[in-house]
Amino acid sequence: MNDLAKNLLLWVIVAVVLMVVFQAFGPRAAGSETLAYDQFVQQVQTDRVKQVKIAEDRTTITGERKDGSKFTTYSPGDKDLVNDLITHKVAIDQAPPQNGPSLLYILINVLPWLLFVGIWIYFMRQMQQGGSKGAMSFGRSRAKLQGEDQVKVTLADVAGCDEAKEEVGELVEFLRDPGRFQKLGGKIPRGVLMVGPPGTGKTLLARAIAGEAKVPFFSISGSDFVEMFVGVGASRVRDMFDQGKKHAPCIIFIDEIDAVGRHRGAGLGGGHDEREQTLNQLLVEMDGFEGGEGVIVIAATNRPDVLDPALLRPGRFDRQVVVGLPDVKGREQIVRVHMRKLPLADDVEPMTIARGTPGFSGADLANLCNEAALFAARENAKEVRMDHFDKARDKILMGAERRSMAMSEEEKKLTAYHEAGHAIVGRMVPEHDPVYKVTIIPRGRALGVTMYLPEGDKYSYNRTAIESQLCSLYGGRVAEELIFGTDKVTTGASNDIERATKMARNMVTKWGLSDELGPIAYGEEEDEVFLGRSVTQHKNVSNETARRIDEVVRSILDKAYGRTTQILKDNLDKLHVMADALLLYETIDAHQIDDIMAGRTPGPPADWSKTGKPNKDDGERPGAIGGPAAQT
Repeated sequence: MNDLAKNLLLWVIVAVVLMVVFQAFGPRAAGSETLAYDQFVQQVQTDRVKQVKIAEDRTTITGERKDGSKFTTYSPGDKDLVNDLITHKVAIDQAPPQNGPSLLYILINVLPWLLFVGIWIYFMRQMQQGGSKGAMSFGRSRAKLQGEDQVKVTLADVAGCDEAKEEVGELVEFLRDPGRFQKLGGKIPRGVLMVGPPGTGKTLLARAIAGEAKVPFFSISGSDFVEMFVGVGASRVRDMFDQGKKHAPCIIFIDEIDAVGRHRGAGLGGGHDEREQTLNQLLVEMDGFEGGEGVIVIAATNRPDVLDPALLRPGRFDRQVVVGLPDVKGREQIVRVHMRKLPLADDVEPMTIARGTPGFSGADLANLCNEAALFAARENAKEVRMDHFDKARDKILMGAERRSMAMSEEEKKLTAYHEAGHAIVGRMVPEHDPVYKVTIIPRGRALGVTMYLPEGDKYSYNRTAIESQLCSLYGGRVAEELIFGTDKVTTGASNDIERATKMARNMVTKWGLSDELGPIAYGEEEDEVFLGRSVTQHKNVSNETARRIDEVVRSILDKAYGRTTQILKDNLDKLHVMADALLLYETIDAHQIDDIMAGRTPGPPADWSKTGKPNKDDGERPGAIGGPAAQT
């Protein structure tokens, strides 16, 4: 009914505007002639006029001559005109006067102002509330409400975070039966803060809680509270909590709460900062909850270090749920969830995919399954095979292949020796991730990539493993120097050198892995000014200590460089064989690398045809999924 009224009003306005236009600017009657007033008087006095009609405004006169022609003229207010018309026997038709202004006058003079006011009100409503709420609801909450039957996600749809699901399981039980906890004097946490890297499923878990408990679900982003007008954000916080109390029991979910809950106290923006006022109101509203109201606030962030301490105290967000990256079992569960809608081939093994994707989040695994389905669609395949998942993983980690990129033979040869140096050193040093694949096909921004397959999830590294990584990082640079000489060394190892330098400095200043300086933190003050912790940046080490740190870092890198040089000199024959294999096949896998390291001649990849050419889709051998570690 509302849409019908709007349509009718629109057509009425269009009709009125057209009528006004035609009345004001429309053509005169056919054959009508506009006369000057003196010509009209002269024709009356010469008895050429038969009849006239005087309009209600007493100025517009239309008439007809005795020869049948018509005319129009405008009177300046001549008082003797009527007498002249009577004297010369001209028929007079006088329009009756009206008590008020005519409809045409009102339309011409008033309608434009009404239209202007209406358009102004319309745009004000759009600017204030995005066209979704009333003109006087500037401070209303923008939280989107989903009813108890609209949230279809349940805890069965969430995988890979069993500990987090157990933590929030109490919330579901409380929302279903709050009296069970209250009769024993227990109080459910008023606020739950979900902390974890991006893509781990924090928002999905919050929706699953509402879907499992069958309660209304309010969702809003932290940035929706902040406006250019001071006080608007605080008003929206009050309105959001008022709505939550009306729909209790319910869940209020605030995504990216760090946008409004950052640390206060910098003192640089004054006390009337809009974000700070919004945070103050949020603190007051959360502290004013009663245990029986049944409103639970769930917030998500991947930056808990920047949140204000008052927001994290007991009584507000008194429970923190860590939603971290999934382990191998969790990744298998997540992959199985995303595979439900995919037609899979018999060779697809979720556990194999999970073992080969350490460090992947739930969003990364969802993207992996989607890319595999896209690869299968490009081939017009009826099922998604394991090699499709292999190609999808390589595309995500290394970037899409750029086979159209023109590289000279010299650049290909240099890239082949560079990547072969990485691979051989990675195989020779202890406690290093096994080399999984080496390619000289340009991918992303790299001319070549060496991939490593971790044997399992790793959460910490010892000194031996870190020193082995330093050696493998320098493998490409040392190989270029040994084969082509120092004058032909390129800039291709810039990223490797940067990573090695940062790792060595962390060994000295953060991890306490240097014998010379011991287990002492030598890092510089890194607090940001906007957090209110350090207005001026300063160092907490003396100049002598800083010089000593540089010397120790240099010695660690020099030792790794020398060790890498000796490894490649001892295995120079393998370096040549691997570079030749890369120039021939462009991509070699773990089986071919095993043959090279054992002194055997590597065979062709499994998907090469009898003619010795790679298939047109990809020159890689289908196999297990590789890990995220790569060197370019």
